[in-house]
Amino acid sequence: MQPKAQPKAQPRTPRTRIATVLSVAGVSASTPFLILPLGAAAALTGCASTGIAVKEKLGYAKREQLVDAVDDAREEQEEAKVQFESALEELLSLPGTDGGELEDIYDRLRKQLSRSEDRADDVRDQIRTVDRVATALFSEWEAELDTYSSAELRNVSADQLRQTRARYDTLLASMRRAERSMDPVLDALGDQVLFLKHNLNARAIASLDTTLAGIESDVGALIAEMNASIAEAESFIDSMNGNA
Repeated sequence: MQPKAQPKAQPRTPRTRIATVLSVAGVSASTPFLILPLGAAAALTGCASTGIAVKEKLGYAKREQLVDAVDDAREEQEEAKVQFESALEELLSLPGTDGGELEDIYDRLRKQLSRSEDRADDVRDQIRTVDRVATALFSEWEAELDTYSSAELRNVSADQLRQTRARYDTLLASMRRAERSMDPVLDALGDQVLFLKHNLNARAIASLDTTLAGIESDVGALIAEMNASIAEAESFIDSMNGNA
C-alpha cells in the first residue's frame, strides 16, 4: 500500500497563529482579554488594551491588528448595507399587500428590524475596536520617537506618524458618518413596526405609503455613506500595506 498523502500545511498569518494559541487556551480570539490567575482577571476585565498587548506579545503587531480591524469594519458595513437594503425592499412591498397577509408582513418586517439593529450594533462595536487599536498604536509610536538616537530617523518616523494619523482621522470621520446615518433608518423602521403592531388592517397599510419616500431617501443616504466609508477603509488598508 502507498502511504497516505498528508494534507499540505496552510500558511499561518499572525491572526491565525493568535487564534490557534487562544483556542488551545480555551479563549475565543475575539475576547478582548485573557483569563489570568491570582485575581488578575478581575483587574483587567474590560480593559481592551490588555488584549491588544497580549496579541502583540504573541507576534500580532499593533499595525497588523489595526489593518485587520479596519478590514473587519469594512466587512461589517458591507453586511449592514445589504441588510438595510433588504429591509427597505420589505417596506416598499407593503402598499401592495392585501388584508390576508398582514400578520405575515408584520412578522417579516419585525424580523427585518431586529436583523438591522443587530447589524448596526456590529458596525458600532467594530468601529470602537478600530479606534481602540489605533489609539494604542499611535500612543506607542509617539512615545517611541523619544528613543531614537538618530535625529534624521526620528524626523522620518514622526512624519510617517503624522501622515498615518491624518489618513486614519479621515477614515474614522467617514466611519462615524456612516454610523450616524443608520439611526434615522432604524428609527423609521421601528416606527413602522410599532404602527403595524397596533393597526393590522389594509387602511393602516395604505397610510404608510406616505412615509415610504422619506425612508427610501434615508436608506439612500445610508448606502452612500457606507460606500464612502468602505472606500476609505480600502484606501487606508492599501496605504498601511504600502500599496498607496
